[in-house]
Amino acid sequence: MLSAGDLRLDMQRPCQAEQKADGIARGACRVLAALDFTTLTEMPLASGQRCDVIGLGRKGRFAIVEIKSSLANFRADQKWAGYLPYCAAFYFAVPCDFPHALIPAHVGLLVADRYGGEVLRAAPALAMTGVMRRRQLARFARVAAHRLREVTDPTLEPPQVASSARSL
Repeated sequence: MLSAGDLRLDMQRPCQAEQKADGIARGACRVLAALDFTTLTEMPLASGQRCDVIGLGRKGRFAIVEIKSSLANFRADQKWAGYLPYCAAFYFAVPCDFPHALIPAHVGLLVADRYGGEVLRAAPALAMTGVMRRRQLARFARVAAHRLREVTDPTLEPPQVASSARSL
């Protein structure tokens, strides 16, 4: 198992901004895995929003990571505040050349590239209701199970579910 120390960025290596969000997401998933979270990418939340990375810890604690691959992307997209009710920890993941001072001080910050990353500022604990956590745990499990089924049997059609039953 990788440890957080194994994922530290090599600051001697020439720092190239990761232009693709999927590379930053990969590094962010590696950081969360080192912190003992199981991750999913592009998970839909009950609000209809889709978070870039979500991690589930051993005690049912959720962490959400919002990927910002450039300053322009950060300035254009302010939907991240809507993610806060859905997690106990919120992070921005940015490339190494991103101006860190622009990230709000009341959220976590990690720097990542496709090979790994590191937490520069721990995310403060956020309150998440028990009902929200239970519903999100069910959603996380269903999304993960569906994705696994797609890998193991890609020709199997998903079950048809009435729209009122899709509330999970």
